[in-house]
Amino acid sequence: MTPSLSILADPPQSPTAVGLIAGGGRLPILVAEGLRADGHVVHGLGLLGQYEDELPGLCSTFRDVGLLRVGSWGKILHRLGVHHAVMVGRVDKANLMHDPLRLVRNIPDMRTLWAWFTRLRHDRRSSALLAAIAEELERCGVSLLDSTAPIPDHLATAGVMTKTQPNALQRSDVAFVWPLLAELLRLDIGQSIAIRERDVIAVEAVEGTDRMIERVSVVCRAKGWTLCKGARAGHDRRSDVPTVGIQTIENLVAHGGGCLAVAAGDVIMIDRDEMLARADELGVAVMGVPVAQPSARRQDAESGIHVMPSGAMAGSRA
Repeated sequence: MTPSLSILADPPQSPTAVGLIAGGGRLPILVAEGLRADGHVVHGLGLLGQYEDELPGLCSTFRDVGLLRVGSWGKILHRLGVHHAVMVGRVDKANLMHDPLRLVRNIPDMRTLWAWFTRLRHDRRSSALLAAIAEELERCGVSLLDSTAPIPDHLATAGVMTKTQPNALQRSDVAFVWPLLAELLRLDIGQSIAIRERDVIAVEAVEGTDRMIERVSVVCRAKGWTLCKGARAGHDRRSDVPTVGIQTIENLVAHGGGCLAVAAGDVIMIDRDEMLARADELGVAVMGVPVAQPSARRQDAESGIHVMPSGAMAGSRA
């Protein structure tokens, strides 16, 4: 059964105040820059000990918030007159666990505890967590937006995006494995598959893409294998959108990979131009696989027809 699609709030017209709930990494910085470029006033809420140092300077106002104090996020934004927010960035669990003041800084508030006992105790998937956060923010009149809306230039596009072209084996592997990846995504198991010569080497689960890549080199000593990454039909784009970047390329090369295939329009490419340039430097082909639109995905699921990436094998970097 295909997951239902989330109905997201439309991005507000600029200039409008928009909240940015930020974890770590470059993505919150790119989103802040995108919002500012569109004329929005950005009010940042940075998860304690997680966000990058340059982020506060990109926001009109900024304050730290506890990771487990979700009930306060919406209240703060509401007091600032914010009715729309974007939530992006990773959470470094090691940084959180080794903070000597973690117990004081992250004492859960009552709303977070209520969400835990009523919704999250027996379902800790990212989708369940996001739904609980979105519901709490809505109580305060704040709607989460599509997190990719401020960064359209950082999304994967269809066709080969690098000057480096995938070889015949890599193209064949992508065509073969993409329906398998679609099924993996439908079952909400993981976002990536590693393949070589039509042999699935590894499937991503809770460990994430980078650790899966490292695991591939243990079982596959041959070079040039392909990594495929996508998003499930109906993926909630308010958070946890599949992401790749320069680190992905460098990690891929360090462990024998030679090609990266991602779902066009569904995967964020952090610092896209720099990432593609680095891929060319290292001889990695990066390609975007066209995927069906949501309505077509539902029809395909009902009819049992798999969408083949016929357009993925052609094209070149614009």
